[in-house]
Amino acid sequence: MSKGAAASGTSKGGKGKGKATKSVVSRSSKAGLQFPVGRIARFLKAGKYADRVGSGAPVYLAAVLEYLAAEVLEVAGNAARHNKKTRIIPRHIQLAVRNDEELSNLLGSVTIASGGVLPHILPNLLPAKVGKNKGDVGSASQEF
Repeated sequence: MSKGAAASGTSKGGKGKGKATKSVVSRSSKAGLQFPVGRIARFLKAGKYADRVGSGAPVYLAAVLEYLAAEVLEVAGNAARHNKKTRIIPRHIQLAVRNDEELSNLLGSVTIASGGVLPHILPNLLPAKVGKNKGDVGSASQEF
């Protein structure tokens, strides 16, 4: 066989017309996810959390992380809309997380930079209400 024949791909080991090439499909698209399954698998392996990592673990973890991110973005978007804004800023994330009981429990020890604090005034610091004496309560008569 000549050198030209081997270079053209007609030899036994090269690419030929006999095999159809497969298109590469990512594990994220197979699972219907936006988060990168391959990258999470790489991080799990490199992090040495365990000696071996199963094939389903990064898919499950990617799905959980995607769900949590979607949940936080949804409530933060609602907080931004409530404040008549179209862009989510850290303040909106802080308000959304701290007002949601489950997210606040999950992110209880997390500090969000530029998030601020929830607005709260202690009741004893508010001015006393006028006209709420004990004699006024329940009096249905209109005496002058």
